[in-house]
Amino acid sequence: MPAPLPAGVALGRVWRPGIGPAVVTFRAGRVIDITRRGAATASAILALPDPAAHVAAAPGTDLGPAADLLAASTEAAGPDDYRLLAPSDLQAVKACGVTFARSLVERVIEERAAGDPARAAAIRARIATLIGESLRDLVPGSAKAAEVKGFLRAEGLWSQYLEVGIGPDAEVFTKAQPMAAVGHGAAVGLHPASRWNNPEPEVVLACDGQGRILGACLGNDVNLRDIEGRSALLLGKAKDNNAAASIGPALRLFDAHFTLADIRRAELAMTVAGADGFRLEGHSSMAEISRDPADLVRQTVGRHHQYPDGFMLYCGTMFAPVQDRDGPGQGFTHHAGDVVTITAPGLGTLANTVRLATEAPEWTFGTGALMTNLARRGLL
Repeated sequence: MPAPLPAGVALGRVWRPGIGPAVVTFRAGRVIDITRRGAATASAILALPDPAAHVAAAPGTDLGPAADLLAASTEAAGPDDYRLLAPSDLQAVKACGVTFARSLVERVIEERAAGDPARAAAIRARIATLIGESLRDLVPGSAKAAEVKGFLRAEGLWSQYLEVGIGPDAEVFTKAQPMAAVGHGAAVGLHPASRWNNPEPEVVLACDGQGRILGACLGNDVNLRDIEGRSALLLGKAKDNNAAASIGPALRLFDAHFTLADIRRAELAMTVAGADGFRLEGHSSMAEISRDPADLVRQTVGRHHQYPDGFMLYCGTMFAPVQDRDGPGQGFTHHAGDVVTITAPGLGTLANTVRLATEAPEWTFGTGALMTNLARRGLL
């Protein structure tokens, strides 16, 4: 299993009891608080000319063994307990959908099933092979993609998901508000109305306000298949709920030893371990993504849309679980207490326990609270 924390130069955030959020790095198995005036947030550090050089050289306070921090980062941690936070703070949290042919097939099935998992198996058997083989090697927006689009439309198989999957425009949506993502060890939340849902293991890019891609980490883009399947206009309800965005365990910053080329070939592994003994394994290979990560960033930020404090961008997943859990033809859905663990060499391990969004701790420490906290500490 990959190491629990990222290799190389890592930037994370922790909660320090009685103090508040701190930006940290990890050196020789120790947690080093590098928070200081002018570089008191992850957003501010990523806006520096060379974030990796800053983090590697920054003086700081030793907070103790990283192993102790990892052990303390559980869903049982209280609001003022020492624990890992999501490594982003002021950045917008954005996400791209339908970026892999395999997940594209499942989005089409969700739509055709109108959010009903009982209908999914029959629809999958009827259309998945045709669509999957048609799309696997297509370049979105290409002339060949336009030909396939015409063929599928003629066959009555066209879908809004196919439009963003092979058309010129990527799907980019808001996953969570700044400060709302949860970190390693925390609970992730499902809307209580959902009965068909799944994890989505993804690479998350860290970008500054100019669109520079400065590092990457792991993410769980929690997905409510029934709610989005009923209508794409319910995407906000399906994607943005209390504790529904998990990011971590820390950012690995780009430097001479780790670049976007490494992200393009990243291999993510995921397990779901249920309290009922159920176990699901899956993976997502960035080598199979249909849109290059740099193109996803270009479609997110530019003259048409700015993010002054930077943004985090989920890149999408090829993982779409079809393994039956509760009965034949029912496919997979979460149970309360499932532990989702996502790993990738060089990026570490992100683990979270599944709860209802109404049972996960409420999000109360937002941007205003952060500014008040930093001002009180003399860091603004």
